[in-house]
Amino acid sequence: MTAPHPLATPLDLGGRTALVTGAASGIGRACALRLAAAGAKVRAVDRDADGLAALAALAEATPGLPGAVAPHLLDLTDLDAAEEAAAGTDILVNNAGLQRVSPLEDFPPDVFHTVLTVMLEAPFRLIRGALPHMYGQEWGRIVNISSVHGLRASAYKSAYVAAKHGLEGLSKTAALEGAPHGVTSNCVSPGYVRTPLVEAQIADQAAAHGIPRERVLSDVLLKDSALKRLIEPEEVAEAVAYLCAPQASFVTGTSLVLDGGWTAH
Repeated sequence: MTAPHPLATPLDLGGRTALVTGAASGIGRACALRLAAAGAKVRAVDRDADGLAALAALAEATPGLPGAVAPHLLDLTDLDAAEEAAAGTDILVNNAGLQRVSPLEDFPPDVFHTVLTVMLEAPFRLIRGALPHMYGQEWGRIVNISSVHGLRASAYKSAYVAAKHGLEGLSKTAALEGAPHGVTSNCVSPGYVRTPLVEAQIADQAAAHGIPRERVLSDVLLKDSALKRLIEPEEVAEAVAYLCAPQASFVTGTSLVLDGGWTAH
């Protein structure tokens, strides 16, 4: 029998430890399950205790995954705890996020601060906590879940856009510093994903744009997308898995854009 071509080898992350933030739902949940299915031991970080329990129960009930997902209850605004949680990880997926839709002049400063803390400062601290172990073994994968809003701006999302633009820059800096140590750092930048975060902002978007809720999807969220549908969390997780694979060792300092053609305009 002819040996399979190396590029056809299934993703094997056996022996690797991965940390995924925002793992209780949406993209984070899909990433945690996908990396666990590839053999990684996953630290699932979130502040949603019920969501983490449901994720752990699902993993326990899935063949091949019992014991692969360990829930870790953590509020990422506790930056010291976030940095400590990342120690010893081989793979870091910075995914946790929150959203507020509001005009700049009405945007609450405390919410702006929280968004930047969770979505930019916490990833910095998590990377900082993970790098000593990654550097020590000359291998590591950092995947930052950015957004098309890390490349393009939208009205009424000042904090989210600012955080994602900052995350793109942080990721590139980590790539430059990590390259001599076998550590890659990339962004996955999707358009609108079918997650609780997106579903929750429909009412806010309707109010901000002065349109009915039922028009938000077609007239706002998918207006600039060539593909007129939401991307599924599992599709994003596959992109994350690819960036963790040995075949992606030369991919660093870039953004894998999954935007349905948004940025092709």
